[in-house]
Amino acid sequence: MSFYPQVILNSGKEHSLKRFHPWVFSGAIKKIEQEVKDGDLVEVYSAKNEFLATGHYQQGSIAVRILSFEKKEINHDFWVDKIKQAFNFRTLINLSDNKQTNVYRLIFAEGDNLPGLIVDYYNGTAVFQAHSVGMYLARNKITDALKEVMGSKLTAVYDKSAETLPDRAATEAKNGYLFGSSTSGQVIENNNKFKIDWEGGQKTGFFVDQRDSRKLLADYVKNKTVLNTFCYTGGFSVYALNGGAKMVHSVDSSKKAMELTDLNVSLNEKSSNHESFTADVFSFLKDIDDKYDVIILDPPAFAKSRHVTHNAVQGYKRINMEAMKKIKKGGILFTFSCSQVISRPLFTNTVIAAAIEAGRTAKIIHHLSQPADHPINIFHPEGEYLKGLVLYIE
Repeated sequence: MSFYPQVILNSGKEHSLKRFHPWVFSGAIKKIEQEVKDGDLVEVYSAKNEFLATGHYQQGSIAVRILSFEKKEINHDFWVDKIKQAFNFRTLINLSDNKQTNVYRLIFAEGDNLPGLIVDYYNGTAVFQAHSVGMYLARNKITDALKEVMGSKLTAVYDKSAETLPDRAATEAKNGYLFGSSTSGQVIENNNKFKIDWEGGQKTGFFVDQRDSRKLLADYVKNKTVLNTFCYTGGFSVYALNGGAKMVHSVDSSKKAMELTDLNVSLNEKSSNHESFTADVFSFLKDIDDKYDVIILDPPAFAKSRHVTHNAVQGYKRINMEAMKKIKKGGILFTFSCSQVISRPLFTNTVIAAAIEAGRTAKIIHHLSQPADHPINIFHPEGEYLKGLVLYIE
């Protein structure tokens, strides 16, 4: 018995699903037994009529995002079970009841076997982002499951999917509360205070994925001068100031980002050791001379698709070269790429090329990645998107 319309694959295209990869590409599909539309649940079968998986259908390169490799109905119990697994994992890694940190990623798409769904938790408010039409259509069912699993820990659910859905679906999507109402938005991360604007900020309001890297930075900044570029809400700046930095300069081209940074610095009562600059980072780096002991390069994704990879590599090379030229001798450089299409070896080789052109020798002292609440599904290595290096510049 089938619960949903059947998608039949071409011969030989079932192997990736048998290895539990959670995507079906459009080119693998032979036929669809009945008419389906974006967001519909479908069952995927091999050319030999063997059941393979159930998932959300959507027009595009990734045609089906897999929710289950077992034949089952995608109902309330399914959502509760999936969210409970995700929540229990965050409990295991000491995030769901942590007195020093009340902000974390609760659901990380394929990493939690829920492709197309991101949920970040901010001290009671869950910010929901659907990256597929199927997840968007299930938003109320997912909200009900979140409420059942999290109980009193959940006071609101805010849907911020309008920015992440395909254009044809986003036109009808409106951001807003699915449960509860607006709260103060103040959180703590490793006892550092932050004000989060999930309604108007980028992504879900805060770059939760840099928590471990921010904590590591604090070990290197005591009595140092620090430059935090592409600072957004000033996460690295606040950690540096609370870690004992002598002076921190924050740079971003967005005036709103600088206002958020200044607010977060003031929340931590560190304004006297901080100065902000609304400026283009590439231009700013050209005029800093050897002023800084520590520089953080955490740019937005320079490449979101493979056809612009070359341009992205040149961007990473250029910005790392400028920072290496100007950082003090014996300085520490934290440098990152959040572009999924830039592999870890490619990023490392790009930074090496930057060091050669800058004429500086360097030691790699840390390889960085996303934290444990952004788990990488072993069958979906594409889930590793954040790459970072900490370099000692000689």
